[in-house]
Amino acid sequence: MAGALDGVRVLDLSRVLAGPYATMILGDLGADVIKIEAPGGSDDTRFWGPPFQNGMSAYYTAVNRNKRSVTVDLKTEQGRETVRRLAETADVVIHNFKTGTMDKWGLDYEALSRLNPRLIYCSITGFGETGPLASLPGYDYIIQAMSGWMSINGTADTGPLKVGVAVTDVFTGLYAAIAVEAALLAREKTGRGQKIDLSLFDCAVSALVNVAANYLMSGDIPQPLGNEHPNIVPYSTYEASDGPIVIAVGNDRQFQALCSLLSDRSIGSDPRFQTNPGRVAHRDELNRRLNEEIKRRTRAEWQRLLAEKGIPCGPVQTMDELFRHPQTNARHMTVTMHHPTVGPLKLVASPLKLSGTPVSYRLPPPLAGEHNNEAETRWQNDPEAEGNDNESP
Repeated sequence: MAGALDGVRVLDLSRVLAGPYATMILGDLGADVIKIEAPGGSDDTRFWGPPFQNGMSAYYTAVNRNKRSVTVDLKTEQGRETVRRLAETADVVIHNFKTGTMDKWGLDYEALSRLNPRLIYCSITGFGETGPLASLPGYDYIIQAMSGWMSINGTADTGPLKVGVAVTDVFTGLYAAIAVEAALLAREKTGRGQKIDLSLFDCAVSALVNVAANYLMSGDIPQPLGNEHPNIVPYSTYEASDGPIVIAVGNDRQFQALCSLLSDRSIGSDPRFQTNPGRVAHRDELNRRLNEEIKRRTRAEWQRLLAEKGIPCGPVQTMDELFRHPQTNARHMTVTMHHPTVGPLKLVASPLKLSGTPVSYRLPPPLAGEHNNEAETRWQNDPEAEGNDNESP
């Protein structure tokens, strides 16, 4: 069954995480993605490890399936001409070079759109193509620091902490995929492509959602709360007898239902805890007393009891617990792809469950330059080649 983006060709000049994550999403949805690297492979994640499997790094495999790899030297005119020829038959170009680099090479939006007016051109940079920081490179760690994310993670004792995954890259990859799909829809109406200017910084600020809204409304600077929620209590991690569990009480009814399971019934009748604003004001005292109660039972016991009361909860799982959990398996959240030289690769599957145009797993993460011959013989010379008709949505 054809994917939702079948017939769309994507020229991927990005590397590391944000751009490759976006293009993998598009590839999973059926797009024909051509990954452009320098000879020998210039995506740094190819070399980030261990772990490696037969020379291929786990990091690289995480975001590079459903792509073909073509190697060209963009520092030469011949290499740049190859990209121009590929762009003539592409629907989308995505890159994450520093601001100004593509202009210097004559591969900017204005230049490529003259060759292909229907081209959608997505630029991913650290800080965007405007503003005083436009020339700076973007790294997730720096963006987490500057965007306020680190300031709200950790505790007063630990100081600022980053999130364990490069979340600003992930946010940007998701926004990039959304923007490209929106531009493809807009092209159906206008017949023309457009430029997308995305930055890790902007996407990280956007993803602050309610924390940013709290500040903009109140003027109060959010403080790091560890596993606490700034607006809701109890909504935290508690220690059961066999490990940590998250309990997320969203309203007063759920709080009283939780209290009905406690040995200390005075918690539920304490006037300070009757409403959520009161619980927020007295969070330390309430959480101390709740922890005394939660440690009396196992996580499994609490899961059963809280589920019966309709109270959201879940154990804090390690990776091994996650990937052997029956829910993970029921949702088919792993997939094994077979590479002719690397062997079977176990990967995280796509979360996108489309009934009519399901995602597909067609190509394992490619070796550098694995598909050079196809570029030479087909893509550059045949605009009607499979994977692109230059009239796709």
